Amino acid sequence: MLVGRSVLLVALVTALTLVVGVGLAFLVARTDVPGRRVLAALAPLPLAVPSYVAAFAWISAVPEVAGLVGSVLVLTLCCYPYVYLPVLAALRRADPGVEEVARSLGRTPWQAFGEVTLRQVRPAAAAGGLLVALYTLSDFGSVSILRYDVFTRVIHSAYRSSFDRTTAAVLAILLVVLTVAISVGESRVRRRDASRVDAGVARTPDRLRLGSWRVPLAAGAGAVVALALAFPVASLLYWFTTGLSAGVDGERLLVSVGSTAWLALLGAAACTLGAVPVGILAARHRGRLTTLVEQVTYAGHALPGIVVALALVFLGVRAVPWAYQEAPLLVLGYVVLFLPTAVGAVRSSVAQSPVRGEEVARSLGATPAEVLRRVTLPLAAPGIGAGAALVLLTCMKELPATLLLRPTGTDTLATSLWTETGVGAYGAAAPYGLALVVLAVLPTIWLMRASDPDRGTPR
Repeated sequence: MLVGRSVLLVALVTALTLVVGVGLAFLVARTDVPGRRVLAALAPLPLAVPSYVAAFAWISAVPEVAGLVGSVLVLTLCCYPYVYLPVLAALRRADPGVEEVARSLGRTPWQAFGEVTLRQVRPAAAAGGLLVALYTLSDFGSVSILRYDVFTRVIHSAYRSSFDRTTAAVLAILLVVLTVAISVGESRVRRRDASRVDAGVARTPDRLRLGSWRVPLAAGAGAVVALALAFPVASLLYWFTTGLSAGVDGERLLVSVGSTAWLALLGAAACTLGAVPVGILAARHRGRLTTLVEQVTYAGHALPGIVVALALVFLGVRAVPWAYQEAPLLVLGYVVLFLPTAVGAVRSSVAQSPVRGEEVARSLGATPAEVLRRVTLPLAAPGIGAGAALVLLTCMKELPATLLLRPTGTDTLATSLWTETGVGAYGAAAPYGLALVVLAVLPTIWLMRASDPDRGTPR
């Protein structure tokens, strides 16, 4: 039953995010839809809204959404940017001449979109779809708040309800098997996919004129952004103002903000420091050992947060009891989960930096350490900073690992929201949700600025 419910949720959310993400990216990149620039700025912002915050906003306003329908709705609205962003980048890199050739051969604009454009962005869409599938399978907060029983919720219930953790461990193993199966399936599909995105000529493509469809499509895109961004914020503000009459525990709120920022900064620093040597080796010194190390770091990316947290609980209780429910064990959990994010950012940033500067420095007598410190790292710094910001964002939003591994007596914004929501105190939970969204917006804006090609920053 759990396998069926989990697979159904993953399939529905992935399919809907592909439709929404590809559609929004195409409207922004290739059409004359009204408000295109505003849509481009707002569409990625749902990344700043944790799925469990969105779930809280929806169930507190519309209790009837509990269950499968609400879980699909919330996860689709929170996850479509994982498809939208890579597809938008692929459309901006793609050669518009291929579509123009199709048009010259008699294809209508929509036929050219279906037969040419979609093939060009299919690898990017598949990569985004894999991220959505893995995120959905590993999500714990939203499905728990919306009361839809899948693996993560039942694992947490089994862990909390009994001193015997065998049931939780067995279910965690099954969840890992399902995660690996999804990853392997996507990998095989990707190897069979011969489509690619050409760099083409660096020029702006002719925008598709939507005609009478301009207003309806703009309204549809606006509705998606409103449901994903405006509705959760409005719901949080409503419950916040409602809860003001009972008073806000300002001291607890400030302590939760400080704990969230401090633990997320520790996680981001640890992941970035660990990613720099791996990313540089992967970009500049390829080999069997380097490839093996890189693949090992990526292994944790496919593991759900609750599985990693449960494993570290066993490690802390049985091997290092002095570290159990202390900051180092939680930071280790963040490293296992989010190190691949930082490694990818460092590797791509170093790979895009010119090798000639390093060669010139070595020819002038600089040691490898001096080349690294004075040439390689400064050139790759914007990309490394973007990776650190992404890790900081994900650490702030991480719920299951923080819930199980946080230091004794420490409450973060995520855990405080979880506690208040669990007893139905929506007014008391709203300030923590609002504060978390505000904190998460800051690294999200940094990421958007770093990835904006018009600013000329390395990507």
